[in-house]
Amino acid sequence: MSQEPGADEPPKARRASVAPVELGNLAALKALAHPRRRRVFQHLALHGPATSATLARALGLNTGATSYHLRELARYGFVEETDGTSTGHRERWWRVIPGDRRFPPRSRQSPEMRHVLDELNHHAYAADLELFEGLQRDADDGPWADAFPYSRGTVRLTLPELREFFEEYIALLNRYKRPESETPPGARTLLTRFLAFPAPEPTGDGSSGADQKHDTAQSGREADPS
Repeated sequence: MSQEPGADEPPKARRASVAPVELGNLAALKALAHPRRRRVFQHLALHGPATSATLARALGLNTGATSYHLRELARYGFVEETDGTSTGHRERWWRVIPGDRRFPPRSRQSPEMRHVLDELNHHAYAADLELFEGLQRDADDGPWADAFPYSRGTVRLTLPELREFFEEYIALLNRYKRPESETPPGARTLLTRFLAFPAPEPTGDGSSGADQKHDTAQSGREADPS
């Protein structure tokens, strides 16, 4: 079997090329935004391939519901059937279709699309925060207890520079991605999130709600969560 280019190189040296795909189909966005469908998609993304039965047990649903949601996700290219395991049982296994999926820029979203994406993002942010807080609170004293890095800072950029900054972040993630066969023992799946937004405009007295003079960057576990 031919070797994947760069397979002998460390993760930092690899550069994966993944063409971004814009999700401009409103029906597809609605399918992904459905709360239970989103949970099915996230479970597959986090835990790998599963059957409708295993998803039902994990999410507290019935197999009829999970089968329907899987078919809807597959209809719009979010998941697909896979070979699954070698148990010999004739079960239908599903996996997330990998890819760089992106939402249309807000300036090109219709009012209906904007409403759908605002709802999707609202629930996604809340779920991420709840998961982060729970995992950090329940972390044991082993080496992965320190696996909660964070950074808070400010930077002054033009809009084109911000787009370039984001593309470099995506490229960095892709540099560290590798197939399961090349993943060393002890590695764990890490959830990564990127969020950037403009600081408030200065008020009439020249002040603003954010300090733009002194940038700060931190890494590690937050000492005071308040």
